[in-house]
Amino acid sequence: MVVRRRAGDGYDRGCAAARLGSAYDDVMTDGSSEHRGGTAIRGVRVPGLLYGTAWKEDATEALAFGALTTGFRGIDTANQRKHYHEAGVGRAIARALAAGIRRDELFVQTKFTHRDGQDHRLPYDAAAPVGEQVAQSFASSLAHLGVDRIDSLVLHGPSLRDRLAPADREAWRAIEAIAEAGGAALIGISNVSIAQVRELVELARIPPAFVQNRCYAERGWDRAVRAVCAEHGIVYQAFSLLTANRDVVAGRAVRAIAARHGRTPAQVVFRFARQVGMLPLTGTTSPQHMRDDLAIDEFELTADEVAAIDTAGER
Repeated sequence: MVVRRRAGDGYDRGCAAARLGSAYDDVMTDGSSEHRGGTAIRGVRVPGLLYGTAWKEDATEALAFGALTTGFRGIDTANQRKHYHEAGVGRAIARALAAGIRRDELFVQTKFTHRDGQDHRLPYDAAAPVGEQVAQSFASSLAHLGVDRIDSLVLHGPSLRDRLAPADREAWRAIEAIAEAGGAALIGISNVSIAQVRELVELARIPPAFVQNRCYAERGWDRAVRAVCAEHGIVYQAFSLLTANRDVVAGRAVRAIAARHGRTPAQVVFRFARQVGMLPLTGTTSPQHMRDDLAIDEFELTADEVAAIDTAGER
């Protein structure tokens, strides 16, 4: 459920965005990160922009390697062959390390995906209990990625739309066990509602560090979920910021702001996301767009510009 506010109800959207950004800063920033635009979350360095690797198939290795050599230091993937090629990401990481990038510079995030989100290429025994499936998937991820630890391990969407199923709870306990054993530094969940975030916070022994959602401008850029995340010290990761919001990206408000700053509309949307407290993902396949996306720290939007984008997609 997304909370919608009526015009004239006294809700100042510009101030609300600023409050969410401030809460994000309180959660994320301790000043220890060496990455431009990056932050530290619970002692783990996290870049300010992640490169997403979904739907890239045989081009995954080349694109992920290109992103890393262009300057990205955060990679998002999943052990879900239906939509990701995790082994291709691993080959890109190996090439990047061979080229001189240090492992401790990288933030590697992957996901456990339930059976219903997979095709026939399963990374675990479908007949095994869910907790064992998580362990098998994680071991497979380490092998695919060529690493001995994961910086962030995410539960790739609950089994139900409105609450957490017993299988989700079992999966979360298994993810917590991996974290407790030192296999994953941070843990999180994706594709969730407000109710599911609250439910997870209640049951978690290790609190989630991340929520990753597709972010729609027409829903206030997932404002209500972001508010719950800020309330509980959870960093909101936003994907499909461009592809889910084509009308807004191409719209008059964003184009005018881009022209004032001498930037592209995509850069303006990513900059907006950062200023209101999101950790954005980009999955571009263009080398030029990779460079553009990494340049969003070179300018800042005004409060009025943030407020204009904040409501640009709402009807």
